[in-house]
Amino acid sequence: MTVSALENIAALACIRCARRYPAGSVIDSRGCPACRAVAPSNLQVVYCEGSLTARRWPGGAGQRWSRFEGFLPVSAAEIVSLGEETTPLVLGQRIGESIKCPQLFFKQESRNPTWSHKDRFSFVAVSHARKIGARTVATASTGNAGASLAAYAAKAGLPCVVLTSQAASGLMTEQIKRYGAMVVPLPEGRQRWPVLEEGVRRLGWYATSPFAAPVIGSHPVGIEGYKTIAYEIYEQLGDKVPDWIVVPTAYGDVLAGIFRGFQDLVDLGLAANTPKLVAAEIYGSLAHSLGQAGDAVAEVERDHDTRAISIWCVQSSFQALQALRASGGQAVRVGDNDLINLQNELARTEGILGELSSVTALAATRELRERGDIKADDTVICLLTASGMKDLDLTAVPDRSVPRLEGNLSSALSYLEEKYGDVP
Repeated sequence: MTVSALENIAALACIRCARRYPAGSVIDSRGCPACRAVAPSNLQVVYCEGSLTARRWPGGAGQRWSRFEGFLPVSAAEIVSLGEETTPLVLGQRIGESIKCPQLFFKQESRNPTWSHKDRFSFVAVSHARKIGARTVATASTGNAGASLAAYAAKAGLPCVVLTSQAASGLMTEQIKRYGAMVVPLPEGRQRWPVLEEGVRRLGWYATSPFAAPVIGSHPVGIEGYKTIAYEIYEQLGDKVPDWIVVPTAYGDVLAGIFRGFQDLVDLGLAANTPKLVAAEIYGSLAHSLGQAGDAVAEVERDHDTRAISIWCVQSSFQALQALRASGGQAVRVGDNDLINLQNELARTEGILGELSSVTALAATRELRERGDIKADDTVICLLTASGMKDLDLTAVPDRSVPRLEGNLSSALSYLEEKYGDVP
């Protein structure tokens, strides 16, 4: 794998110290060797000068990969596509009024082809894998990442291995299987990483997910796909930058990608600044780390079980910490309290059913508004990362009662009044 084969990728550079490594370096998931002992850091794509000078901001609508190819590590002709389009940005008027945040918008990533934001990563990563001649793509995933990678691998005609755990959501696992991926349900989640590492080393798997601790983040080429979230939001707001973007966060791939996307806009002179980024997290690794000196990211206690399985982690990454610091952002520990109620409220007031992990963005927004950090006239974007259909088996309350009804309106009204109260 050489730089010439990769064309527009000049190198990979450490996010923390900027040391450069060859574009064809095998990603070993431990990050920059120079930073590893102090603060393990992911790498990022450095584009060739010819690619940078050819960048032009696109106008109009269309598929994101064809419009933004000058900002991505693969060309439109090389993209493996499932018909991706711009996802909706919807004003949450009723729920915004309830939390006194009238300029609250939801970026609905559930409208991607496999119903989650992970498709932005996968369409770049799988395209790149195919471009460089990878024979198999692989990931350690209990849900969205595995489903997305499996779908794009199917489209590309590449074998896909998904290492999951036996505790994973049944609906998620079934979705992965339907795309034809080879699923390996290991007894414990921590067993996935050494298996994935050995697959990379011995079999040449193109691994898209992390497989070493401390986690630095996912494959840096795939993370470039998340920049398109920033580009779309900018256009959807009428070529404006919002005040805040709130992101459900585990290892910070999306935070890093969104931040780089807005940096591109600043570099092009289209924006004066980036928005403040907020990490909505379960256990508080970033919230703790922001209050400390240095670049090491804290490992915190897992003090409760969570049903927000897409973002549970006790130690985040430097790429997330760097994005929060550079944007003047914050991290908010949400936990599980009231998440299901908030999920239901969002569905009933805005018609949006978000995956439970997605709803952490709304919970964090509510808390920041109550604290006064978010002002009443601020424009706030909540990133809803996936559909609530993804984890219904984890969040639904079964109703095993079978009503005895007659086939007439009187019987139906009696049932409605008994179950729901007043009937309109």
